[in-house]
Amino acid sequence: MSPPPSDKPLSGKIALVTGASRGIGRACALALAAAGAQVVAVARTEGGLTDLDDEIRKLTGELATLVPLDIADGDSLDRLGGILHQRFGRLDILVHAAAILGPITPVSHIEPKHWDRIVAVNLTATYRLIRTTEPLLRASEAGRAIFLTTGRVAQPKAFWGPYGVTKAGMEHMVRTWADELEQTAVRAVLLDPNTMRTAMRAEAMPGEDPDTVTPPSEIGPLIVQLAQADLGLPHANVVFSHWKAQGETLASA
Repeated sequence: MSPPPSDKPLSGKIALVTGASRGIGRACALALAAAGAQVVAVARTEGGLTDLDDEIRKLTGELATLVPLDIADGDSLDRLGGILHQRFGRLDILVHAAAILGPITPVSHIEPKHWDRIVAVNLTATYRLIRTTEPLLRASEAGRAIFLTTGRVAQPKAFWGPYGVTKAGMEHMVRTWADELEQTAVRAVLLDPNTMRTAMRAEAMPGEDPDTVTPPSEIGPLIVQLAQADLGLPHANVVFSHWKAQGETLASA
């Protein structure tokens, strides 16, 4: 079999992206599609998914597979794994970008309904996603799973409790899962995008000038690199700003 062309290094690959309708997830989906991958785009908003599909079609001439889905719905995530198995038989790339910020408030003021929703989206959905995609990633020659995290895990800050706590739990889960898969061809990585111009950032920092913040499109080349990298166990997070400082290369992937 001949290798894929250099401008389409992910040709023939199947890539699932959550949170794909906007922000970083959308940028990841576009970058993977431009690199030749068949994108399965998951998001709650059908309109956002349709707009993404239109852009992918203009960019590549191909259609994405659109999955309108609330990732807090574990039963739907279970069904997604079965559907992907029937259609593709495997999954080569997983990018889990979906997350919510939740209220910026003291821990003692968090309402139970908000806590339950943040845990469901940021933490429980990660477990359900791993559970439903692991057999598909194992069926790939070199499955790659990329999980978006945050520097807030290492640097807790007042009023950011639910978001930081759930992301910390996600990191622990991903590292545990990666260790369990050490003897397989599946590799996982935790990626900290730093500060980017997203709706979540605007929600957290309403007075910030968006033109001073990095646009999500700049993370696309890093996602494509990680999808191909010979990754080890995730002992340290990949940090977008460090990658930029290293000349947009993975120093020790």
